[in-house]
Amino acid sequence: MNILEFENYQEKKNHFDASFPYNTYLCCIPQDFSSVPLHWHLEMEIIYIKKGCGIVSIDLASEPVKTGDIIFIAPGQLHGISQQEDSRMEYENIIFDLNMLESKIHDSCTLDFFAPLRHSHMLIQNIYTPMDAKYTKIAYWLDQADEICKTFPHACQLYIKSCLFGLFYELFRDQKIAAAPKKALTTLEKLKIIIKYVENHFQERITIKDMATYCDYSQSHFMKYFKNAMGMSFIEYLNDYRLMMAARLLLASDSSVLSISQEVGFENLSYFNRSFKKKYHITPSAYRNTLLKNNEKGT
Repeated sequence: MNILEFENYQEKKNHFDASFPYNTYLCCIPQDFSSVPLHWHLEMEIIYIKKGCGIVSIDLASEPVKTGDIIFIAPGQLHGISQQEDSRMEYENIIFDLNMLESKIHDSCTLDFFAPLRHSHMLIQNIYTPMDAKYTKIAYWLDQADEICKTFPHACQLYIKSCLFGLFYELFRDQKIAAAPKKALTTLEKLKIIIKYVENHFQERITIKDMATYCDYSQSHFMKYFKNAMGMSFIEYLNDYRLMMAARLLLASDSSVLSISQEVGFENLSYFNRSFKKKYHITPSAYRNTLLKNNEKGT
């Protein structure tokens, strides 16, 4: 189960299919899950903070965000969400494919804006706060799309598209679009390959030798590269990812702790329990019971 599959499993609102790739749903950290690990995908993503505060990471840079902030994640950008100390954060997640706005005949909208954005050939401002000059109009278009999604009237797809075009007009209007630095892209592309591999194979046995071979690196070069890029060893990252997915499954399924530990790739239950308690300061069973009780109370 990769990140998007889990998020789709958790969706509160999903009334469209592949013919209209636009999905929106509400999430809460830590009520729904403790964090969203670093990942990437080809869809455009918008994170709209509704209440509280947290941390958003974009291309390895972490920024605090709070109520009202709007975060734009371009296709292919590494990103993750985490809790800020003991704070709670409620946010809306909007994910859609830019292809839905592109013309089959390559018009100027596609060539000048959407294609460069989709292929990581341009940089956009990632975070807008209520203090930004464009914020009010950006928020307006998102709110309008949300409003029509409450009832989904006939032909609402047309209105949602119009909202997205209005939104991108505000993003690109009077703004110089900078090309993404080639060196930065090269560094991130290799890291994205590693992260996507972990996302798709974390349930399996993964060794340093496997990853070094996969990246066409020596083992020593791979370990040094990963530590410099992520600030932790690959094994630490892999275990941390597995623990985050285990925490999600503890809340989303009725499976036993043993089954979940095996499902996320831990071969030893005692080691899993120790690692989980070290990260979350609570046992897996207590984590499940505490979070489920809090969810029932609506806290």
